[in-house]
Amino acid sequence: MKASVFIATSLDGYIARLDGSLDWLPGDDVEEHGFTEFFASVDALVIGRKTFETVLTFGQWAYGTKPVIVLTSHPGAVIPPPGAVCEAMDASPAEVVARLSSLGIEHIYVDGGITIQRFLAAGLIQRVIITRIPVLIGSGVPLFGHLSSDIRFEHVKTQAYNSGLVQSEYRVVA
Repeated sequence: MKASVFIATSLDGYIARLDGSLDWLPGDDVEEHGFTEFFASVDALVIGRKTFETVLTFGQWAYGTKPVIVLTSHPGAVIPPPGAVCEAMDASPAEVVARLSSLGIEHIYVDGGITIQRFLAAGLIQRVIITRIPVLIGSGVPLFGHLSSDIRFEHVKTQAYNSGLVQSEYRVVA
């Protein structure tokens, strides 16, 4: 199974404010920067509970009918919105990958800081796309946390956009 990350960070490496807020992200007027194509390439999403709760504040379920796995230690507390194909699991990254593989899922989108960190530590991410937003927010939730060992990446490409977004794609070196 292939697992990919597509995420935005501030220039100082944060994916959200300390309270989880994303108010520093650009609005809908920013140009398309590959997310639509990326999203079409994945079969399912694996997100953490905090990311799930943030997505619920968007008003409309952002993932359509794509299967979404919400990782949480309290699966019964996750209430999917109407129409969402959503399952809560209390499982390790390896257990999630094994379950989704058994269902025929071939490509997952992993999102949420802690979830990304856990999948990286388990060696289950192959591709990382990071879009840097030209703003410093000073503090917040970092994309990467403490590691027990180095994780090496190979640069695939970098693209700058007129809005100031800079997107880099990396492949995880096995």
